[in-house]
Amino acid sequence: MSEIWKPNVTVAAVIERDGRFLLVEEETPDGLRFNQPAGHLDEGESIVAACSRETLEETAWHFLPEALVGIYQWPRPQGDITYLRFAFCGQLGAHEESRPLDHGIVRAVWLTPTQIEACRERHRSPLILQCITDFLAGRRYPLELIRHYS
Repeated sequence: MSEIWKPNVTVAAVIERDGRFLLVEEETPDGLRFNQPAGHLDEGESIVAACSRETLEETAWHFLPEALVGIYQWPRPQGDITYLRFAFCGQLGAHEESRPLDHGIVRAVWLTPTQIEACRERHRSPLILQCITDFLAGRRYPLELIRHYS
């Protein structure tokens, strides 16, 4: 019997402040790449809680998701992994300046949409720009859309 295929469920935070978006620069097998604060859903964790946790771990910023920007299904061109990303926007909280960032995260950086567009060859995936485009287009869906049963 063959193994059952499952997508990799991930979360991402689309955080805008004063016309700039919070991204992380991270080490990947393809070199340094930019991404939203993002990561995988842990077992038993709600999707919303995962987004808050990943943002804090990768940027040292507290983040409270308030709306869903979109759900994105992206099969990598290599054909080995399909990501199912839940992207959220919300309220930026306090910054823990002395907090160490997750392993592999080089830095958190605030970039304008123009700067983000200019470095698209260094994006971890096409989802980064699409999430920002959707955010700027005003896409917001209520968190009630997502039901978590523990």
